[in-house]
Amino acid sequence: MAPLDDSFHVFDTTLRDGAQREGINLSVADKLAIARHLDDFGVGFIEGGWPGANPKDTEFFRRARTELELKHAQLVAFGSTRRAGGRAADDPLVAALRDAEAPAVCLVAKSDIRHVERALRTTAEENLEMIRDTVSHLCAEGRRVFLDCEHFFDGYRYDPAYATRVVETAAEAGADVVVLCDTNGGMLPFQVEEIVAEVLAATGVRLGIHAQDDTGCAVANTIAAVRSGATHVQCTANGYGERVGNANLFSVVGNLQLKMGLQVVPPGCLEQATRIAHAIAEIANLTPATHQPYVGTSAFAHKAGLHASAIKVDPDLYQHVDPALVGNDMRVLVSGMAGRASVELKGKELGFDLSGEKQTLGRIVERVKDLEARGFTFEAADASFELLLREELDGSRPRFFELESWRVIVEQRGDSGEPVSEATVKLHAKGERIVATAEGNGPVNALDCALRLALERMYPDLAQLELVDYKVRILEGSHGTGAVIRILMETTDGETEWSTVGVDENVIAASWQALEDAVTYGLLRQGHGAR
Repeated sequence: MAPLDDSFHVFDTTLRDGAQREGINLSVADKLAIARHLDDFGVGFIEGGWPGANPKDTEFFRRARTELELKHAQLVAFGSTRRAGGRAADDPLVAALRDAEAPAVCLVAKSDIRHVERALRTTAEENLEMIRDTVSHLCAEGRRVFLDCEHFFDGYRYDPAYATRVVETAAEAGADVVVLCDTNGGMLPFQVEEIVAEVLAATGVRLGIHAQDDTGCAVANTIAAVRSGATHVQCTANGYGERVGNANLFSVVGNLQLKMGLQVVPPGCLEQATRIAHAIAEIANLTPATHQPYVGTSAFAHKAGLHASAIKVDPDLYQHVDPALVGNDMRVLVSGMAGRASVELKGKELGFDLSGEKQTLGRIVERVKDLEARGFTFEAADASFELLLREELDGSRPRFFELESWRVIVEQRGDSGEPVSEATVKLHAKGERIVATAEGNGPVNALDCALRLALERMYPDLAQLELVDYKVRILEGSHGTGAVIRILMETTDGETEWSTVGVDENVIAASWQALEDAVTYGLLRQGHGAR
């Protein structure tokens, strides 16, 4: 189906340009899944790849015909103009664009005379004829055609007359939008704004923008182009792309819609931004960027005590938009920089009303600062902080067991054998003394298995808990093998995840602290009563 409003295009090229990022290797199934997420976000066009030049992309378009049911977007096939000296109707790569059966085609063409003469090794006039022939041929075949002017801004600065002729030729041949590409990513916003305005005034052609991020200005350059009259923006999810990437889809749409008042995706779609950004990162097998604007987990995270004091009065004082508008949440980080307001807000976030607990707040703040001075961190360990909070409020730490001792043995069996780790824990739980021994693929895994073995009869729900991440850091100021170690451990019960922390000169002791917190918090979540 056609986009809801054709006056402004959000054109996504994650599946083509974004897939050129180092470390990304998408299967056809991955591309189909990402396309569905992009459609949920409400983009108008999804560039699926280059059929004919890439077998995987050819397969994508074949499967998309029967497997994709798009609500908002049209699929776009990407390709180049015909070869020099030939005819578009006879060119095999142009034929592949027809065979893809996508309703729209995006062609790439040279617009920098230096590239025409040195890379294509043809003449200025032949390049224009290649554009004219290919665009008109595909239009006659019933395709909507966009033309990407490769290296446009560099070409325009070198020879503005020829770059302008490329734009005019494409439009005269029937191109719906001519896209000005900052292919090398070297432009700055004021340059983009000036050049787009000049080209629009000279040609009257509908213009788009495709910005690479080599100067860190891809989003700003895209916004600058829109300010000068561009009505088509090409972006990639999370800014994925070759070299340092492309204009970030979620930042561009967020800025256009929330800052400039342009309704560029359908109502209700922008609120899906955070979920979709993280889902696409997972499909690409990349860790979601925590500090990404709008959709990063740190985008609305506040650490300084001064900020927290103001947020307690009015959250808008230190937030540029309501996080809910992009499907994100405000978070308060508890650290050595925290004041009472930070702890009070964090407590509220965790479900504790500390507004009348002035002395308790003071104790918690001082305890957090003391622990952080020793190497602990609570801004990334909410579960450990909640246990500390409960201890200060209730006068004792929630406990499901008392530790008598733990022991870990690591044994190397033969020169070529794998090391074997064995752990023994001795606990007291529900009036019983329990001794359990287990092996693991490392000392921490062995300790985890032994703890579960000791408690599983009394707490069978422990089987649902799974360690999903484990980070070790040697703290600054520490030296050699006797350094102080910080462990951050992430655990899940299949529904949510929580993080815990441990610090010690002994890596196993630090791991035990984080593990004990993880199990204790997990049992609390499952509704077990602690003494």
